[in-house]
Amino acid sequence: MKSIAACQAAVTAAAPFDGEPSDAELDAIELEMPAILADVALLDAQIMTIDRTPTELDARRIRRARRRVLAARRDLANRTTSVALLGGAA
Repeated sequence: MKSIAACQAAVTAAAPFDGEPSDAELDAIELEMPAILADVALLDAQIMTIDRTPTELDARRIRRARRRVLAARRDLANRTTSVALLGGAA
């Protein structure tokens, strides 16, 4: 039987991983944080209605959360596009 570890060493022969995200990765996470938080709020609203019939208030909460997700994703896409058009300068 062929060992996976032997094949993996050749694939992951890049720089050693120290377990911490780089500054660029942290900046990307910070840039995406509004979209992430909007997704979490939508999931919370949906989870609250899993085991019961949604009331009108629940339906409004979910609609509002969906609109926040769409707005956050739109803002992120526009911000990412504008950064790309400027050549990476923020």
